Amino acid sequence: MKLEHVTQHIYLVLMAALFTIVFGLIFGIIAYLFPKVRKYVIFVFDLFQTIPTLATLGLLMVFFGASPTTVIVGLTLYNLLPVVRNTMVGLMEVAPAIKEAAEGMGMPKMTKLFKVELPLAFPLIFAGMRISLVNSIGSAVMGFFVGGGGLGYVLYRGIRTMNFTFILQGTLTLMAMAIVVDAIMSYYENRLLPKNQRGV
Repeated sequence: MKLEHVTQHIYLVLMAALFTIVFGLIFGIIAYLFPKVRKYVIFVFDLFQTIPTLATLGLLMVFFGASPTTVIVGLTLYNLLPVVRNTMVGLMEVAPAIKEAAEGMGMPKMTKLFKVELPLAFPLIFAGMRISLVNSIGSAVMGFFVGGGGLGYVLYRGIRTMNFTFILQGTLTLMAMAIVVDAIMSYYENRLLPKNQRGV
């Protein structure tokens, strides 16, 4: 296994995470602000998660070719739901009294959203980001089949040649990445909570 495969994998995951966060926040806010379209927004992104990752990547390859772009778009679509849902739910759970107080101070709707509601909802939003990022680490393995490279190549080559060293290296690297990322983000997620709600 080469370092190149690890860096490719990290690149795919980080780029997908960036787009997932941006679009997840946008669609989560839309679902919160417009109740009439809420169920449709959630339905669409829920649908993406029911389609197998490889099938999604295969369909996207028709438009983007066999390239890292296909993998990044596929991972973004596949992992949007936790961010969208947590953004929407987090904003909905902000205490009505706080929203009324902000309105009473004369805050416009958008100012109230960005200065009051989003900061209060951020701990739950961050939890959705953590879930998406950890999921992407495993899902990105499929990117090898559509020209994305990464650790999927290591696992595929190991399976094809019955090279258990390759299989073990790829698997342990994936596990280490997922565990480290989850531990770091869980720590910061815990720090975002009020002191009386934090874990040990």
